[in-house]
Amino acid sequence: MKGILMETGVLRVLRTTAASWWRHRELRRTGQTALSRQLERETVLRDLGYLRQAALLPNAHVICGEGGTFLHLGWTTMSTFAPIERFPLAALAVARGTPFIDIRPVTDVIAFANLPRVARDRSVDPDLSGAGRCVSLTTYIDTVERLGARIVNDPRPRQSI
Repeated sequence: MKGILMETGVLRVLRTTAASWWRHRELRRTGQTALSRQLERETVLRDLGYLRQAALLPNAHVICGEGGTFLHLGWTTMSTFAPIERFPLAALAVARGTPFIDIRPVTDVIAFANLPRVARDRSVDPDLSGAGRCVSLTTYIDTVERLGARIVNDPRPRQSI
């Protein structure tokens, strides 16, 4: 039963978000409700696809910093200049288990800028160093956590003491 309620809640958030988009509101205001409904349905279906990808892709993750929030899904990235609290799609992905890296506490911007990127797929560059290098999500989290980032839904294996 909980899974069904979660899905209903997800759909409710996605529908509300789609309906609140300025273009869809404007279409309804001008009497083009059928077109507005169609576009809202397409938006909800697209966002459901993004949530499925976030759940399935091994390197999918959400990052929130001073520059906004980014939902990374391999070769696809959705972003907004707003914090995660104002990006419902990213917040839903995190609520459903996608790793969340909150870099807002990071103060060493030079060290952060020189971090390697998270590989878009399972490929990593073991020989390269610096900002152009690609590493696994767990390696990236190890590194950014040392800079002060907060990690939610940590995908790294738990270490037993």
